[in-house]
Amino acid sequence: MVSIRQLEEYASEHNVPIMLKDGIEFLCDYIKKNNVKNILEIGTAIGYSAIKMALVNKDIKITTIERDVERYNLAIENIKNFNLEKHIMVILDDAFNVEFKKKFDLIFIDAAKSQYIKFFEKFKVNLNNNGVIVSDNLDFHGLVKSNKEISSRNVRGIVRKLRNYIEFLENNEEFKTEFYSIGDGIGVSKWQSK
Repeated sequence: MVSIRQLEEYASEHNVPIMLKDGIEFLCDYIKKNNVKNILEIGTAIGYSAIKMALVNKDIKITTIERDVERYNLAIENIKNFNLEKHIMVILDDAFNVEFKKKFDLIFIDAAKSQYIKFFEKFKVNLNNNGVIVSDNLDFHGLVKSNKEISSRNVRGIVRKLRNYIEFLENNEEFKTEFYSIGDGIGVSKWQSK
C-alpha cells in the first residue's frame, strides 16, 4: 500500500509538481466545510490532489483530466492503491478536447499555467450555481509578486500569463475571486449572482 508520504516523496524526487502541504490542506478543508461532492480537476499529475480530496469524504466523486500518458498511468496505479477507483475517474486527454454535460460543485485548475484563462472560460459552464473554481500556483514560487529579473524566458512567460490571469479574475464581472497566500497562492472564484 502506497502512503500519502510516499506520493509526496516520489513527486519531490521526480520533479512532479504537486500542491504544497498547506495548500492541499486548505483545499480539503474547504471541501469538508462546504460539503463539496462533485469535483472536476484539470491536471491530474500522479493523482496526489485527487486522492487527498477523495479521502475527505466517501461520497465525493472526482473527474480528473491528464494529458501525459506516463503521469496518467501512475495516477491510475496510485488511485488503485488507495482503493479509490469508484471515486476518481481519470481521463487521458487534453482538457480542451473534453466536453461535459454535467455540473460540478468545485472545479480545480492545476495544469498548464499559460492556459488558465482558457480553462476557466471553457469549464465555467460546468460549474453549479453555488460552486467555485479554485486555481493553484497564483504566486508561482513568489515570482508573480516579485520585481526581480527572471533569467529564464520560459519562466518569464509563465509569470506574465499568471499575472494576466490574476488581472482577468480581478476584473471578471461574472465571478468574485478571493485570493489566499496559502501554499503557492490560491484563488477561489464564485459566481457573482446566479
